[in-house]
Amino acid sequence: MKIKVIVTLKNGVLDPQGKAIQQTLNGMNFDNVSDVRQGKFFEIDVKENDENKAKSLVDEMCKKLLANLVIEDYKIV
Repeated sequence: MKIKVIVTLKNGVLDPQGKAIQQTLNGMNFDNVSDVRQGKFFEIDVKENDENKAKSLVDEMCKKLLANLVIEDYKIV
């Protein structure tokens, strides 16, 4: 079963990479871009048929490795 995870920086955490992307877009005449926040996307194939169990496994992976819970949030989709 494929489980998707989106990891983003928490609100209030500076995002220098996102800022650099925004400035580059503005320099390319995309003047209507006022902010960019970058993150990570994971698609994890779990050998589990029960969706709740699969999401629980991925949740554990996020807490232990995929997300830095001090500065990042994650969402399992």
